[in-house]
Amino acid sequence: MTWQIPQRFPLVAIVGPTAVGKTATSLRLAGEIRGEIVNFDSVQVYKGLDIGSAKPSKEERSLVPHHLFDIAEPDQFLDAASYVRKAVPVVEHIVSSSRSVILTGGTGLYLKALLEGLSPSPGRNPAVRAVLKEMAQRFGTEILTSFLSEVDPDALSAIHPNDVYRLIRAAEVYMESGRPISWWWKQGRRGGLKGWPVFKIGLIRPREELYHRIEQRVDMMIEAGFIDEVKGLLKKGYDPRLRPLRSLGYRHIIMFLSGKVSLDEAIHLLKRDTRRYAKRQITWFKADPLVRWFHPERLEAMKNIWSGVHKW
Repeated sequence: MTWQIPQRFPLVAIVGPTAVGKTATSLRLAGEIRGEIVNFDSVQVYKGLDIGSAKPSKEERSLVPHHLFDIAEPDQFLDAASYVRKAVPVVEHIVSSSRSVILTGGTGLYLKALLEGLSPSPGRNPAVRAVLKEMAQRFGTEILTSFLSEVDPDALSAIHPNDVYRLIRAAEVYMESGRPISWWWKQGRRGGLKGWPVFKIGLIRPREELYHRIEQRVDMMIEAGFIDEVKGLLKKGYDPRLRPLRSLGYRHIIMFLSGKVSLDEAIHLLKRDTRRYAKRQITWFKADPLVRWFHPERLEAMKNIWSGVHKW
């Protein structure tokens, strides 16, 4: 008997830290509820960034329809707003085809923007951004933090001092609108899939178990040809300063290839920084009271995941 999607069936979001097992769970659930998988990982959207982003394999993607993977070149700009503009019509099409939607990924900001909308702050101004970026490169991020401490201390307190992209964005918004980005944050969110029903499944493992999986994943990425993948991207002429190539893993291998660290040191730093990233992901998703948390093996043991999570 074919499973029929009930009217107003919710979007399903599978969240959790890197290496926890989201891909396997999303594939099984998609098979059970006639689902199609929609990516919300900010690195897996880029072509050629496969091994380092732990992108689902071609074989895995052949099992059920996958969306929003490989939608941009590494030198194309794609932020949360761009992602939402691409994701909304994809989700609407899947729903109109009487299929269920399974949102899967690790970038909490992209998921939040998609489900809750975006603040109505001004769009990008490439000229202003280029000037700010050059200033940051010449004088360091201190020039940005000093500026924001005067015009937008609230935003500055919410942005990590090493997050150059968000520091530039905050300065850009003020220069464009005359208002702090923190003011725009308070104006409410618009667009996206705001108002759509959503059911959030969180995957979690004990810390030591998760860290062991992270270390195993890094070793497997190296064995799978991660170094050659990065060499290939650089050989194509992509600037190592591009945002995707400064992401987790890629910047570490580029440090090795440029002679700044040994391979052993690059791997050590990658494992350490991935553990730290996983910790930040857990903090982000744990702050959402709508997430129902499960150990992946508990879901694997269920005869039917969707029926099981609703009973829990």
